Amino acid sequence: MLDFTSIKPSQQDVINLAKQVFEIEASSIEKLIDRVDDSFIKAIDILYACKGRVIVTGMGKSGLIGKKISATLSSTGTPSFFLHPAESTHGDSGVLTKEDVVIAISNSGETDELLQLLPIIKRFGIKLIGMTGRSGSTLAQKSDVVLDISVEKEACPLGKAPTASTTATLAMGDALAVCLLHKRGFTAEDFLVFHPSGSLGKGILYTVEDLMITLERLPLIHKTTLFRDAVVEISQKSLGMAVIVDDNGQTAGILTDGDIRRAVMNHPNIADLSVEQVMTKNPKMIKKEALAAEALQIMEKYSITSLIIVNPDNTPAGIIHIHDLLKAGVA
Repeated sequence: MLDFTSIKPSQQDVINLAKQVFEIEASSIEKLIDRVDDSFIKAIDILYACKGRVIVTGMGKSGLIGKKISATLSSTGTPSFFLHPAESTHGDSGVLTKEDVVIAISNSGETDELLQLLPIIKRFGIKLIGMTGRSGSTLAQKSDVVLDISVEKEACPLGKAPTASTTATLAMGDALAVCLLHKRGFTAEDFLVFHPSGSLGKGILYTVEDLMITLERLPLIHKTTLFRDAVVEISQKSLGMAVIVDDNGQTAGILTDGDIRRAVMNHPNIADLSVEQVMTKNPKMIKKEALAAEALQIMEKYSITSLIIVNPDNTPAGIIHIHDLLKAGVA
């Protein structure tokens, strides 16, 4: 480790130190892999069976990490909130109920404010999951389950500031939340309930049907229609494309501005051309109940700007344009 206490670091020193921080913290997380054992499974079982809330508590940097863990749990289907241990002994502990589970975070396992909360937890018979770096600490001894978040060293060159230890703690909390999400069968639609705003929610909020251009506005043209008549219809509807149908009213193709330009270039005499001769056959389609985010993914994959929306019998229900997706915030 470089000594930054007595010299002014060069740019290369800074680069090297940053790389060392990443290496130390990555190594700390990697060592957690071998700690996914019976204790981790027991913690998951306790949290899954919780009928109340998961109360996360911790002081200082552990508290800040605890707030994030609590937020992640809440947003993925496990009701949770953060309880400040210092405030808990001045009345806030009244929020605890016998149905709750407590996750207490302390790298040393000897944080005074946290230990003062333990008698209340035990008095109510609340299950306690301790996240600590010391297996012989008071917190570890009082916990029903101990999750080992110990690290060999902090990334701080002084060895003082919580860095690698807080990273390991956060990763352990994420592992708990994700495993609980999976065990609960938490879906993308469930996620929307807790994220109705912002890009996370909007990609789930809208279905294709919510944003589609309906048949009333859609140029719907039979495949035997003359090409020049189809161009007139497309121009009048101002959508830059038309959906082509067969004798049964089922989707047979699409006619886009690109198809029109290629037809004019490749066919000097367009008077007798039919739509079927110049349309794009087997166009990309999507069901109206599909998520809008899925439609955007297809458009990006195939570099197209519109998708035909079809009913179960393959008749057209409408179209969806990339501009409508972007306008709705699906990106």
